[in-house]
Amino acid sequence: MNIKPKQLSKDPLNLIITGVGGQGNVIIALIVGNALVRKGYLVTIGETYGLSQRGGPVMSHLRISADSQYSPFIPDGHAHIILGMEPVETLRMLSQYGNPDVITIFNPRPIYSIDVTSGSATYPKIEQARESIKSLSSKTWIVNATEEAQKMGNPIFANMILIGALLQTGVLPLDRESVETAIQEMFPKEVETNLAALNKGMELVAS
Repeated sequence: MNIKPKQLSKDPLNLIITGVGGQGNVIIALIVGNALVRKGYLVTIGETYGLSQRGGPVMSHLRISADSQYSPFIPDGHAHIILGMEPVETLRMLSQYGNPDVITIFNPRPIYSIDVTSGSATYPKIEQARESIKSLSSKTWIVNATEEAQKMGNPIFANMILIGALLQTGVLPLDRESVETAIQEMFPKEVETNLAALNKGMELVAS
C-alpha cells in the first residue's frame, strides 16, 4: 500500500550529514533515509569520501521530497539542515552549504587529523568553532554525543545518539516508529543497545 506523505515546508528538504571516516556517517544516512522512505517520501542520497580510512571528511547529502526525485547533491548555499558529527567539519559544511535559514545539530567533540597531531596544521579553538557555528545558523543544537556514548561503553553509539537528537528536534518529518524499524532492520542483533542510544539522543534535546 502506497503511503501519501505530508507536504514539506521546503521541497526538496536538504539535509547534510558530515563527519570524518569511522564515525558512522553513512549509517546515519541509511537509517534516516530508510525511515523517511517508510513515511512515503522520495529520498536521494549522495555521498562523498575524503581519505575516510585515515579520518578524512565524509559527507552525505539527503534530498527529501513528497513527490519528486532530485539529483543527489545539494547546491552550494542550499542546505536546510546540517547534522555534524565533528565541529570543524560542521563549520566547513556551513561555509559552503549554509544560508541564513540553515538549522545545525552537531557533536562538539573534535577529531584531530594526522596533520594536527604531527604539528603541521592547527586545529581551531573549540569554543571559537562552536560560536562560529552558532553565528552561521538560524538555530543550533549542541549534542554531546561522543561523551554520552562513552558513558554507554562505546563511542560508536554517538551516531545513534545523533539520530535520536535529529528525531527529537522535529526538523524532519519522522516519527519514532519509522526510525526504530529502520534500526531493527540494520542491527537485528543489537537492537536494545542501539535503541538505548537513540533514547539518549532524544533526551539530550528534550531536556
